Amino acid sequence: MRLKNTASLASIGKPKGTLRKPGFMNVSQENRRPSLPLLRSKGAIRPGLSTASYPVSPELGVTAPREVIAQGQLTVMNRPERKLVLTPRFQKELQVHLSRNLPVDLNDNVKEKRQSTLPGPPCPSYASINEIQKRIKEIINNFSNGLLLSKVPQLYRETYKEDLNASFLQQLEFWPHICVAEKICSGGHKDLLLYPVGKTAHTGKGDSSQERRPQPPLLKQTEETKAIVLHGDFKQQIATILIKYSSGLWAKALPKIYEDTYKATLPQDLLNNLDSLSDICTVDYISGDPQKAILYAKSKKQVDENLNVTGKIPENLRRPVEQQPKEVVQEPQEEYFENITVPPLIIPEETSPSVLVVELNSTDEVVIRYVGKDYSAAQELMEDKMKNWYSQNASTSQIKLPAVDQLVAVPAEEDAWLRAQVVSVQDSRIKVYYVDYGFSEIIENTRAYKLDKQFYSLPFQASKCKLAGLEAFCNDAALVKMVESQTCGKIFAVEILEKRGDIPLFVLYDTSGEDDVNINAACLKALCDKSLELHLQVDALYTNVRVTNVCSDGTLYCQVPSKGLTKLSEVLQKMENYFHNKSATEYSVSLPFCGMICLLNCKGKWARVQITSVHSTRTLDVQFIDTGTVAPVKVVELREVPSAFLREVLAIPPQAIKCCLADLPLNISMWTLDAVLWLRDTMLNCSDCSIKVVKLDDRIAHVYLFTPANFPDPDRSINRQIISADLWKHQKDVFLSVKPRNLLGQGDAALAKLPSLEVRSSFTDSAPSTPETSSIGTALTMPPPLPLAQPQEQMDVFVSLACHPGYFVLQPWQEMHNLEVLVEEMLLHYSAADEGAVSVEKNKLYAAKVKNKWLRVLIKGILANGLVSVYELDYGKHELVSMQNMRPLLNMFRKLPFQAVTAQLAGVECQPWSEEASIVFRNHIEKKPLVAQVQAIIDAPNPWDRKAVVYLVDTSLPDTDIWIHDIMTQYCMEISKTS
Repeated sequence: MRLKNTASLASIGKPKGTLRKPGFMNVSQENRRPSLPLLRSKGAIRPGLSTASYPVSPELGVTAPREVIAQGQLTVMNRPERKLVLTPRFQKELQVHLSRNLPVDLNDNVKEKRQSTLPGPPCPSYASINEIQKRIKEIINNFSNGLLLSKVPQLYRETYKEDLNASFLQQLEFWPHICVAEKICSGGHKDLLLYPVGKTAHTGKGDSSQERRPQPPLLKQTEETKAIVLHGDFKQQIATILIKYSSGLWAKALPKIYEDTYKATLPQDLLNNLDSLSDICTVDYISGDPQKAILYAKSKKQVDENLNVTGKIPENLRRPVEQQPKEVVQEPQEEYFENITVPPLIIPEETSPSVLVVELNSTDEVVIRYVGKDYSAAQELMEDKMKNWYSQNASTSQIKLPAVDQLVAVPAEEDAWLRAQVVSVQDSRIKVYYVDYGFSEIIENTRAYKLDKQFYSLPFQASKCKLAGLEAFCNDAALVKMVESQTCGKIFAVEILEKRGDIPLFVLYDTSGEDDVNINAACLKALCDKSLELHLQVDALYTNVRVTNVCSDGTLYCQVPSKGLTKLSEVLQKMENYFHNKSATEYSVSLPFCGMICLLNCKGKWARVQITSVHSTRTLDVQFIDTGTVAPVKVVELREVPSAFLREVLAIPPQAIKCCLADLPLNISMWTLDAVLWLRDTMLNCSDCSIKVVKLDDRIAHVYLFTPANFPDPDRSINRQIISADLWKHQKDVFLSVKPRNLLGQGDAALAKLPSLEVRSSFTDSAPSTPETSSIGTALTMPPPLPLAQPQEQMDVFVSLACHPGYFVLQPWQEMHNLEVLVEEMLLHYSAADEGAVSVEKNKLYAAKVKNKWLRVLIKGILANGLVSVYELDYGKHELVSMQNMRPLLNMFRKLPFQAVTAQLAGVECQPWSEEASIVFRNHIEKKPLVAQVQAIIDAPNPWDRKAVVYLVDTSLPDTDIWIHDIMTQYCMEISKTS
């Protein structure tokens, strides 16, 4: 499977200090729901005030509430008239399960309801809703030309010395009795422009209801206002300046630039009458301030034509002031491509998004397209709309003179229409870049059509990324060709390492086969020196072979003398000398990722390693490239390969050759522990082995293995010795009791005894319980009990496991870092220690290897097939683990209290919970940091048997606290009504 970074503590959203907001303090319980003071200094839940409603679908027999926010004193017991409203997320959670008995489409009617009724959180202050609406209306009435929605909270705070709940901002556009709202989009940002009631929002010709921009402010003429006479040369100079700014120029910056360019002063009143420049540029007003506008240059041909016609004083400016109209209404102008901003492409938030590689000319600029609902699917939908729209409007949309950087629509094959940007213009032909596909093409300019504004809303789908680990060879011809052949036109899963900067850093994975392939690492093979490769020959004998690693399935890695091995020794010696004269800490690995090749100092010598799995920001697994050994290490121990030696290091092929013993079964999952340890002891201590190759597969060599004393007699090979001893076979339903240390150092003498090894039945659940002792007879200590909050107190927790409201597992939030450190230390210790099998007993503490991590566990049961049932004392999960993955739990790992605390939810009746209810509960709390208010602690002799009864509160939203027992209570009430 693909090896990826595990979710670190930081990715969960660790707060600075506590999950509780200011004012969250100890209080007494009132009725069935705890009565709390303000959870926040503003926007808090008060005792008896209901939480935000959650929309439920009409299929459940519930209608949306009529009022936007419920008022008055409501509790769990006295608010049956308030209907439960489930969030769209909840509807999605239940869709699969409820589809058995209920209609599938749960969202349609809810969406229709929410357009007119938007449920919100409780009132943020003690003022009534009517009072708040009155205050907002008074503020907006002071701005006849409109007020941006984003400015309302600040003005409200300054006027009334009180913060405005952010939920009201989302509802203002649905309050026509308070204001008139107009959506605007400028500079890539969307906002609402609010006008007093009775004031018509400004609209322009061709503007859609969703993307209107504020129109030019009304010019009120006074006696001090003078007509501005701008001759053609003056406007031509301004037009020349604006052409240099294809993305637009702020009007307030024009005077300074004009003075620097022409050593002359711009007329002072020009910024108050930007309409006089309408014949040479397009003016985009951002707000009611006439100087807060962006000027966009028009094409040179248009400027020349306009200056010939309108180079005279505008007629309305020549008239006396008293004859001028009070409002100068600008004539509608043609909207050009620069006026509409296309939103930027947002990198998907999912852990492993999919991408299509479109084009690759360098590993630092790989053109990709994201695959998914909001990306490729949205693009297909847009192109369908383009096809329909241009089939009816193409004749009126053709562009006569396309301009550079202009966005256009281009017809393609099968009546498709694509978005493109003009790159260059040459006579009757233009070069366009297809912004959604990432390639360019030269076409006739008659194929360029005006891109309608409705097709500006989707971000350009063609994006770029860099491939991690290949930066130093981004322009290497052989490498680029290799990457191109492996990636172009294919879809990959990606691991996003870094989003900073314009181009993110990716690792590509091919998931089309049985095993996921790291493309970045695979393509590095293009840098290998073919002359250094070793090609084994069938029936050939090789001497002076060194066995470097023996795996649990009986496969082994060997080093065979070759040119590559000699070259490797030379390069590693040069790096040893280099680091001797220069501090190696300068090359510490800052961003580790799977497939990365780096250096590790092992037993005083530098070795090449490749990262295979990243456990956390501090520990990871590496494989020694030239020995085949896999080991966990700390990140601080790794070093990047100095750039001076990088190509040499990558040019040497891996020197560890994977082999298997001929005549022994292959792919039997795992040998017995006795066989593996005997083979390791026999071969790893032998410096002069020999092999005979009998068969070659794509990935492995089948060999006969010899010690120096037995070469080259096949009957005395290691293969024959293991077959004679029958060590490799799995003993079904039995456990080998032989101690590995009894075999170490005895060599062939021990083999005669092995067939008659004592075998006993596996342990049963009735294993006796005795005081725990270590291997040297000393008593093992029990960790101290985990300190918990007292009843009516709160504590920050993380929910590691949730089954239903009657059973879930908490971890203290403040101790999660210490637990992470403990798991890393256990991983490093137990992976390095080569201990044999241990005798296990029920209800005893051990260390167990679970999914590549070593965890503290309690034995719950022993099965007859070599597996044991364990309870993870720090995470609360039950797992089945092989006996071979059990180790004694040392005292050094018993200092931290066991972190898992079983709990049940307070405020709800104990009952058999349905699968649907459990899903709702689980999706609201599992893997989330929450605040727990303790109602009771049920003590027990053993720390893992203690139980807590708690209320759970989700405080992740900015101004709403979600009480989980409220959700479950209302859910049960609504389900009971439908039954």
